[in-house]
Amino acid sequence: MTKKEIAKNFLNLAASGHSHEGFRLYVGKNFKHHNAYFKGDADTLMLAMEESARTNPNKTFKIHHVLEDGNLVAVHSHLKQTPVDVGFAVVHILKFEGEKIVELWDLGQPVPKDTINENGMF
Repeated sequence: MTKKEIAKNFLNLAASGHSHEGFRLYVGKNFKHHNAYFKGDADTLMLAMEESARTNPNKTFKIHHVLEDGNLVAVHSHLKQTPVDVGFAVVHILKFEGEKIVELWDLGQPVPKDTINENGMF
């Protein structure tokens, strides 16, 4: 399995409420993350992902682009908490050691209802 496939599988599992499975399969033991709203360890993020899926059972997560550069994979996606929500443009950057994710950054920008840019965010 490629790093790109691992990154996509991990994020899809997390978005669909199966973060325990995603962490078990794909995350290394010294994992850390950089989300400013949560403590930087694996368990805290995993539980936050599960809570988000529980709170938003109709969440959608669509991956648009996946880029790989050495031990880094960047995933550009569209996250919607509800089907009618315009959502967020999200970029996850995952650092790998071998086939395990050891570090994660996530950046998001709300999708505006009205945009000047005719190209959209995706």
